[in-house]
Amino acid sequence: MDALRLSTLDTVALALFAIAWLAYEPLVKAALGRRHMINLDMGVIRVAWMRNMAVRENKFMDGQLLGHTINSASFFASSNLLLIAAAAGVLFGGEDAFRSASSLIVIKTSSRLLFELQLALVLLTLARGLLDFIWAIRQMNYTIAVIGAAPISAEAAVLQTYGEASGRLINPALSAFNAGVRGYYFALAAASWIFGATAFIAATISAVLLLVWRQRRSKAAVAIADLRQILEDLPPPEPVAKPPAEI
Repeated sequence: MDALRLSTLDTVALALFAIAWLAYEPLVKAALGRRHMINLDMGVIRVAWMRNMAVRENKFMDGQLLGHTINSASFFASSNLLLIAAAAGVLFGGEDAFRSASSLIVIKTSSRLLFELQLALVLLTLARGLLDFIWAIRQMNYTIAVIGAAPISAEAAVLQTYGEASGRLINPALSAFNAGVRGYYFALAAASWIFGATAFIAATISAVLLLVWRQRRSKAAVAIADLRQILEDLPPPEPVAKPPAEI
């Protein structure tokens, strides 16, 4: 089998994708600052949610809301498994899979090794997203236990501290969920490589621009930024007063 040889344009496209895929989150945070991004604003909102949870007498609603999120993460994880199985089936399909794909006019691949590399990249992006979803589900299950273990009666300062600590647990969980969803954008960009290096570059840039726009300029981003500001201007919640015990 011939050695893999990437053209200059293929190498540039692959390097650009690697930077965009692996460094997207830290680069966006560094470039856009720490305010007015959906993920950062939602971090503040979730902490406020957990503070309210800590002082709320009936926490059934909080468990239901988190359970719905766990179901969503489980659905995406299952979808990822199906996509991984499909990509792996083609990747390990051997010469027949390569011949079938290369017979299509729109497919731009110079060799079987390049075709396998293109599929492997898609498989890798999907696998990373699957791991993100799995880690999100585990952390959300931890949060369910934290909600169940919330003190029934305690001083206001204790409850507020408990809520803030709970927020520090749920935020990484939902950040991992967001990273898994973001993986679909990059998986689509990776899949575009089979249409040529130019399409690969265009798809990678488009994926990053779309993600940044949704984080900063979409209607949802503007509304969430406004809601964060409202919550930050509110005083911390007071614990629900409990009736005196009967003698």
